[in-house]
Amino acid sequence: MSRTIDISSPDGTIDAHIFTPDNANGPLPAVVLLTDIGGIRSCYHDKAQTIADDGYAVLMPNIYHRDGAGSPVPEGKAFHEDDVLPELFKLTRKLTPEAQKHDSTAYLATIDAQAEFAEGPVGVVGYCLTGSFALRMAADHPERVAAAAGFHAAGLAVEDDADSVMHVLDTVKAQVYFGHADQDAHLPPEQIARLDAALASAGVHFTTELYAGARHGYTAADVSAYDEAADARHYKRLSMLFEETLITG
Repeated sequence: MSRTIDISSPDGTIDAHIFTPDNANGPLPAVVLLTDIGGIRSCYHDKAQTIADDGYAVLMPNIYHRDGAGSPVPEGKAFHEDDVLPELFKLTRKLTPEAQKHDSTAYLATIDAQAEFAEGPVGVVGYCLTGSFALRMAADHPERVAAAAGFHAAGLAVEDDADSVMHVLDTVKAQVYFGHADQDAHLPPEQIARLDAALASAGVHFTTELYAGARHGYTAADVSAYDEAADARHYKRLSMLFEETLITG
């Protein structure tokens, strides 16, 4: 069950989708799902619905709304094709820490205003480049975000990156989980170690797990790196995280 919604933000209108279980009874705990670099597409609709069916209302926004509604990928093309992916990387340059905060503030205002979402703590999950976005949302809104997760996240702890999310972890109050792919060139072992050290130093309640044999994009059913077993594990870990942090009473 899903519907579309337009969200007002300082940077324009954010087109988004809200997912709930079939025959949902009353408002449900809120989860924000941030797509990978490929943006909103069929496999992410499936992902959002799978999470919703576990008992949540899921908000999936278009991270590329500054460049128009809908998918930035040309019709008939795949996001990972050689003539498409470089254009997406150009779009991601607009997703600065300030832009991310504008967006996450708008997401929370929408959650507060829409009937599908219950009052209380919020969870957020990101994939690929948005793994860091999820963690930054927890840092920017510690009073609201109780759970933050990332899977096959990229570039989380690049050395000497002034904009790295590592530098804002002191405000995080959320329980954090990261599922890393051990074959992921976008997050080499030294970055994983650097992020773990930063999370520990900041006193964050966190878990990181290495998915043996998995590659970057292992949860995305439309790429060659998709790994059914690793994907199933990712849903189990999300279910545990959200049950521990978002289910009250």
